[in-house]
Amino acid sequence: MKPLARYWESLNGKVKCTLCPRECVIPPNKRGFCRIRKNIDGKLIAFGYGEVVSIANDPIEKKPLYHFYPGSYIISLACNGCNLACLHCQNWQISQRDCPTEFVSPEDLVRIAKRYNSEGICFTYTEPLIWFEYIIDVAKIAKKDNLHIVLVTNGQINPEPLEELIPWVDAMNVDLKSMKDEFYKKIAVGGSLEATLHTIKESYKKGVHVEITNLIIPTLNDSEEEIQSLVDFVYEIDPDIPVHFTRFFPHNKLTNLPPTPIKTLLKAKEIAQKKLNFVYVGNIPDEDLNTTFCPDCGEKLITRRGFFTVINRIKNRKCPNCQRVIPGRF
Repeated sequence: MKPLARYWESLNGKVKCTLCPRECVIPPNKRGFCRIRKNIDGKLIAFGYGEVVSIANDPIEKKPLYHFYPGSYIISLACNGCNLACLHCQNWQISQRDCPTEFVSPEDLVRIAKRYNSEGICFTYTEPLIWFEYIIDVAKIAKKDNLHIVLVTNGQINPEPLEELIPWVDAMNVDLKSMKDEFYKKIAVGGSLEATLHTIKESYKKGVHVEITNLIIPTLNDSEEEIQSLVDFVYEIDPDIPVHFTRFFPHNKLTNLPPTPIKTLLKAKEIAQKKLNFVYVGNIPDEDLNTTFCPDCGEKLITRRGFFTVINRIKNRKCPNCQRVIPGRF
């Protein structure tokens, strides 16, 4: 028996889910847009609770999280659903289609993480926020064993549930898709820019380690003006927040566009580095673009190859050369 969901209202047989900004009104025996929350007998049930579609022991750098226990591994898993339907989703086979799943209880998940000496548990691949009840139940057990809880998320959640969730989360990589709400409505299909910006600001303010990924897509969000807008937003919160600009490749329904030109990504990095201290470029096999340098003295601190940290010279969160504090958890 699946548990009762949180954050919903009864509407004479229908239910209104208030977990995310989409706020689906769900008829009897139907599921919401995310496909894992269902109206059963006039109650919203966490239908996908614990139903895992994918699980792996990943390097933390794959999330990507570059300033959160670099070189460690983390058990990573996904539910079968999402509250967006991005035209370019690279995991659309499990986020936008019904796929076979296997139930993993919170207790068993924690046992798996401990068995593999994982740094913690990462909810990723699809959209973890729709797994709200499961994440909190896992976190309550995981925290007793000093396991960290990590989300790789689109940030689409309403303020009240976000406030409840934040105390259980140690780190997030938030996918900031664009600085234009039109992109969220048309390309991400029904998303809210405001919700993602709120998630980033509130999570950081409440002590969550936050890193940001921006997938740069030709003609859709690649203008210098939009990149500058994103940089300005991050700068106002904290110029030490790591930002990852990532190369787009055609996926799903967005196959009519070419891969992002490398020069576009290098330009984004150039723009960002004028105001931000830790800027990375993903999906390009270039070691220096994924190396952490000290923003004060230029010392090479963390060298990465692919998804792996091969050298980490940070000691006590400081640059060994100039003693500048490097933000993150090391």
